[in-house]
Amino acid sequence: MKRYLFFLIFGIGLTTSLFSQEKESMYPFFRFDGVLKTKYEYAPPVGTSRFSVRNSRLGVSGKIYPKVDYRAQVELSNEGKFQVLDLSGTLRPIEGLSLTIGQTSIPIFNSYTTNPGTMMFANRTFLAKYYAGTRDIGFVAKYVKRIGNMPFGIDLGVYNGNTINNPLWSEKMSIAGRLTLGGMKGWRSTMKIYDYPNSPDIHYLLYGADLRYASDNWKIETEIMKRDDKVNGENFVSAYLQSGYSFPLKDSYLFKNLMPAARYDFIDKTGNDVFDVNRLTLGLGFGLSSKPFDSLLRIDYELYFVNNRLDFMHQNEEMDADKLTVELVYIF
Repeated sequence: MKRYLFFLIFGIGLTTSLFSQEKESMYPFFRFDGVLKTKYEYAPPVGTSRFSVRNSRLGVSGKIYPKVDYRAQVELSNEGKFQVLDLSGTLRPIEGLSLTIGQTSIPIFNSYTTNPGTMMFANRTFLAKYYAGTRDIGFVAKYVKRIGNMPFGIDLGVYNGNTINNPLWSEKMSIAGRLTLGGMKGWRSTMKIYDYPNSPDIHYLLYGADLRYASDNWKIETEIMKRDDKVNGENFVSAYLQSGYSFPLKDSYLFKNLMPAARYDFIDKTGNDVFDVNRLTLGLGFGLSSKPFDSLLRIDYELYFVNNRLDFMHQNEEMDADKLTVELVYIF
């Protein structure tokens, strides 16, 4: 039923947006976005391979009235299941302040490591994949202003602590906070903390910081985050360093740019002498759009160096094995 309702809203929104393009001041108005990621993977140490549709997302956002926004996004097939990702409303009472309630992202992970439309590689970093869910139902306040030429932002959120699509009653809600300095161009740094009491058996405290620099054709990003287990005492630390550059191609019929990229990340159960799992990822992207880091054909190779096997990363032989990935990414 949710699937049919979304497509009904999507169809109505598309019709409305066509008539509202000539006059942007009309309300309501709609903007649409989507991501499609299909890929082939081969794990040489195991000798197995597979095709998969990793992401098939459709989103709609816009305004109902001035200073009254909304956002909806669905995953059409998450391992064969339809899933609602975002469903929220936002009020903007004064300049720079936004108040959002509903199902939305948690201000702890960077969008460029969790959003399939902005990720530099086919697979997420260890800390974005294994630490905690990236969305929940709750309330988040965000304030953004400029201090001189430097953008400054602060996010404070309160959530159910049960991740998405699960509005259970909670005795203790999860709380997230993030401080941001800088914008998505030039230098940017954030510091964040997330108290996540999910159940009597699961209570995590996540905290970390990152540093990023981006220009039109080049970006470099690094982040470190620790996850303390308040119940079982199994604490983890993870970090990554990644970079990519976009070279424009001239007189190419299909590909508009060439994008080599590299990433090193690790995850470690604290107290060990060596990092438990290390990974080196080398990538080469062939841009389908003149915009760097947009729709592309991507080839990645992951090399795993496992010193101590972690159970949650070894649910099958392929999870922590070297992998070749060929991925087609459409962003629209």
